[in-house]
Amino acid sequence: MAASAAAAPAAPERGGTQDGGRGRPAASDRTGRAPSRARPPPHTHARAPAPPPRRWFGAGGPGYPHRVTTTTSQTTTQEELFRFLEDRFGCAQTCAECARACALRASLVDPGGPADQEAVRRKGIMCAEVCDATCRVLSEQGSQDEAALRVQVEWCRAVCLESAHVFDAHPGAEDTAKVCRECAQACTDFMTTLA
Repeated sequence: MAASAAAAPAAPERGGTQDGGRGRPAASDRTGRAPSRARPPPHTHARAPAPPPRRWFGAGGPGYPHRVTTTTSQTTTQEELFRFLEDRFGCAQTCAECARACALRASLVDPGGPADQEAVRRKGIMCAEVCDATCRVLSEQGSQDEAALRVQVEWCRAVCLESAHVFDAHPGAEDTAKVCRECAQACTDFMTTLA
């Protein structure tokens, strides 16, 4: 009885190896499920960096103060352009009125009269021609040289002031002198716009 018990192979320990002790793991654990295999980590995609936060309405670039856009700059430029055109054509209209007034005053003086009347006639003709030429230059739509435009307007202003002084000394020419001074002032205002 003792010999047969010794010859019986020992039962494998619970949880031990079943393959003759060759070190292979058991096919199942205590729960009866196959051991879980380690899963590789999921593939992760690199995310793009987040865009920087937007500034307030965006800066228009160098030279623009903060919170000022190029749209605001364009609006300001258009307003300045409209003002320039208004001043320009306003000056042209004043020059046209002065040209008519001076031409009328010159036509009222008989040629070959006294020296003071002859001075009024000649100055009236000259002022009418200069104002008419300045009016045509200011009324042109094409691009012009700013320096040449300034010279023309300055010349018109000087002639109008000289004519106003001559008309002041002639009785009945006070209204023409006033128109000449108004034209000179319009020329001065327009040159300020050019500056």
